[in-house]
Amino acid sequence: MTNPLFPTIVVATRNQGKLREFQSLLLPLNSDILSLADMSVVEDFEETGQTFAENARLKAVSYSRLVPFPVLADDSGLVVAALGGRPGVHSARYAGDGASDSDRVQKLLGELEASGGGREARFVCNLALAQSGAVLHESEGQCPGIIAAEPRGTNGFGYDPVFYFPSLGKTLAELTEAEKNQLSHRAQAVSALLRQLRHTSIVNRQS
Repeated sequence: MTNPLFPTIVVATRNQGKLREFQSLLLPLNSDILSLADMSVVEDFEETGQTFAENARLKAVSYSRLVPFPVLADDSGLVVAALGGRPGVHSARYAGDGASDSDRVQKLLGELEASGGGREARFVCNLALAQSGAVLHESEGQCPGIIAAEPRGTNGFGYDPVFYFPSLGKTLAELTEAEKNQLSHRAQAVSALLRQLRHTSIVNRQS
């Protein structure tokens, strides 16, 4: 997309790690990728959805009413079979408000150990792109793996240090940026979104 379909996109986050990841993944759009902080948006919206898709949609629509650009929102989380799907949509608040990534990881490892179940897990990411209160596109990506016995690596955030790929012998936090941008749930969701936007761009040129 030489001429960007959307010259500017605001990612509904204040997390600099997540913003950098999206900036890298969205490079093919040739768009300026900004954060809520860049737009001086201080409002927060409660994630009341029961699914990742509902929460992504809620955030994208709500924030898109506050800024003059399209807003890309994601809701991502870790789904662990032995924990009945937890932490799921509560991944970011799993250890309570104000808890650190380390707090959430330690709670996860403790509950998983107590469960006596398997360690199979998957990361899920749902994206919603909205403008002026209307959803334009949605996509989903998933990434299977297992929960490691202890954190490893420093390249990621959230649960990345304990999300392990047996085939690679590494956690998400041990992958390079290039490796993560091929394998992660967020990468899969963005890839699906880019396919939709390419189709939209082609249709618009033919119209």
